[in-house]
Amino acid sequence: MAGTTAWDRSRERVGVLCGSAVDARDLRLRLLEEIRRVVGFDAHAFLLTDPETSVGSLPLADVPCVRELPRLIRLKYLTPVNRWTALDASAPVALLHEGTGGDPSHSLLWRELLSDYRIGDVASSVFRDRFGCWGFLDLWRSDDAPRFGPAESRYLARIAGTVTEALRRCQANTFVARGPHPRRPGPVVLLLDPELHVLGQTPQAHEYLRVLVPPDHGRAPIPASAYNVAAQLLAREAGVDRHPPHARMHLSEGLWLTLRAARIRSTRPSQESDIAVTIEEAPPTERSAVFARAFGLSAREAEVLHRLTAGGGTREVAGRMFLSEYTVQDHLKAVFAKTAVHSRRALLARALGT
Repeated sequence: MAGTTAWDRSRERVGVLCGSAVDARDLRLRLLEEIRRVVGFDAHAFLLTDPETSVGSLPLADVPCVRELPRLIRLKYLTPVNRWTALDASAPVALLHEGTGGDPSHSLLWRELLSDYRIGDVASSVFRDRFGCWGFLDLWRSDDAPRFGPAESRYLARIAGTVTEALRRCQANTFVARGPHPRRPGPVVLLLDPELHVLGQTPQAHEYLRVLVPPDHGRAPIPASAYNVAAQLLAREAGVDRHPPHARMHLSEGLWLTLRAARIRSTRPSQESDIAVTIEEAPPTERSAVFARAFGLSAREAEVLHRLTAGGGTREVAGRMFLSEYTVQDHLKAVFAKTAVHSRRALLARALGT
């Protein structure tokens, strides 16, 4: 176990990494290297999330059961024990053995899958602030390793706020266009069975999945983000979580996508019906909503932005919000400062991706 000095030094290094972070993928890779120095683990899954729905996407994972990925994701979403949606900024870390009173069989995920792979304990962290949920991390230890202890839990909890802020800032960075937009999906559809195995897909699906989660050389892309949205549909149907089964995520060069899952109508019972996952460019209202959260806009500032994106001028926005035009201008100045733009035109271009 690392000594107190080692914990403190690691926290300092995490602060430096987060302070200079620009890209969420690179940040997560570097964080995993640093965390491993003081908190040993045998496997991991580090996902970004839609800040509003908390649905995961764009995973970085190294797990022994990768061939059972649909099953892993389905069970993860259907397991209430230590679910990331039950954690918050005041208590961002939960340990499997603590959460089950020393009997991990109370966890559906452990009972039906992780036990087969000799996983002894799991440390789960959420990265959440008042603007939304930006990601979650699961660290796994094999059953021949020590369980996660209080010192490791405290360390993970103490870096959570710093990591959350960095992840949110990295998402804000994606709203700066860095080149021509890639060809836009219109929409892509994947068809999954109730166990989340792929039954079919539209021709464009392969192309966009390769960008979402680049596969190893020579391998087909794994639709992990689609699995997550479909698994959220199952969790909602089972009453485990109320969030809708959709997630918004950045593809590349400022392009944001929305993934949604829904059952296909058939003569079979609803829970036996196949699941369609659609992937399409995020509409302006959904894109600007994430933009507002990523840049930490207040509720009033976000409403001003929303009304501007709908085409309203200062006088119209003021009338609809029952504010003076001077107050709207003050809110707009605050939005400019937070988003580092100097005009309405530049603000709307970034928020809407135009």
